[in-house]
Amino acid sequence: MNLPPAMLETDPSPPPVDLGEPPSNGPALLRQRGSNHVGLRQFNERVVLQALRTHGSLAKAEMARVTGLTAQTIGLITARLDEDQLLRREAPVRGRVGQPSVPIGLNPDGAFAIGIKIGRRSADWLPVDFTGHVRERVVLDYAFPDIDVLLPAIRTHLNQLLDGLGPLRSRVVGVGVAAPFQLGGWHRMLGLTEAQSEAWNNIDLAEQVQQMTELPVSFAKDTSAACVAELLQGRGRDIPSFLYLFMDTFVGGGLVINSHLHRGLHGNAGAVASLPLAPAQPGQAPAQLISQASLWELEQRFCEHGLDPMAAYDKRVLQAPWLEHSRAWIAHAARALAHCVVSGAAFLDLDAVVLDGAAAPELLQALCEGVRQSLADYNWEGLHQPPRLELGSIGSDARALGGALLPLHACFAPDHEIFLKA
Repeated sequence: MNLPPAMLETDPSPPPVDLGEPPSNGPALLRQRGSNHVGLRQFNERVVLQALRTHGSLAKAEMARVTGLTAQTIGLITARLDEDQLLRREAPVRGRVGQPSVPIGLNPDGAFAIGIKIGRRSADWLPVDFTGHVRERVVLDYAFPDIDVLLPAIRTHLNQLLDGLGPLRSRVVGVGVAAPFQLGGWHRMLGLTEAQSEAWNNIDLAEQVQQMTELPVSFAKDTSAACVAELLQGRGRDIPSFLYLFMDTFVGGGLVINSHLHRGLHGNAGAVASLPLAPAQPGQAPAQLISQASLWELEQRFCEHGLDPMAAYDKRVLQAPWLEHSRAWIAHAARALAHCVVSGAAFLDLDAVVLDGAAAPELLQALCEGVRQSLADYNWEGLHQPPRLELGSIGSDARALGGALLPLHACFAPDHEIFLKA
């Protein structure tokens, strides 16, 4: 990710910057200092932290080169961040003329966030440290989430993870919740009742979680949160604009434009599941992408042949006796996804499409190759060229990880607002 130009602390008239202060009810690990220069100092601190997050441990001289700040400013900033316990000093590097250089990196224990993914088949809880690493993982599987069971489980596991941090609990900056835009959507495909669907569609999940904790709670659509994880810690660091496709029970997506997640007016940009695959006929709606390119459809193929449907999510998917049915699904799904890619390329002029999911990497690789082959069958006249197709790098954790990264990014990144408004 490109770093924003740093501002020198000696500049008497720095340009205005919207810093997006951490929520008042969360720990302010970057302490308030001074008066007129508080925002400037905090911005430069965040620039340094972002440099360390992007490049890894750096000596002070390298830090100055990467950020454009002076050596004196770097010294002042690292002293303050040391005081806030956000940095750690590593073993000196010897062998050069002069004093040995001391690499400085992020202190993993400097800050934490909890990511919670609520899905149609499972829920995940992930405590994530300051370097973006997952410290623990709690998974709850179900046929479909029951509100009366899941809400107490969210509270129980959240408190267990917070208590498990011990004295580090005070360094948790927030909770990020990732869930489908309409958790009760497409209920008929899952065999659910109208009442079950409406119960979820009428609930404010973020507010429910906020009532469970004093920490600030962020919310994002599950595939948008997964897109955030790819943007900040995966392929997205090198791809300015991309369409993100996530393969799960139902296919979903996200959209990155100029290295920012584009949410759209209602927070539902990248809603590829609803993409029609043909023109509508009078009185007859065409099939949507969700019915052609979701792992749910692969599950149904397995069920029809008396096979374990959960093989759709593990390595058995490309082994006998599942293999022949998986190959048929891959060919079918790849054609539908290629239609989605062409549509996205026509509207957005993308650098790339990133494909990830909750499936086995081997299945995603085969699906990706199938999409590439299907793209060759389209007429690209009038379009620049087919966007390159990349495999995502995070996998099943992406949604909960992205949820946790939201509060961490808001508190410590210079470009705190990773969302673009519509």
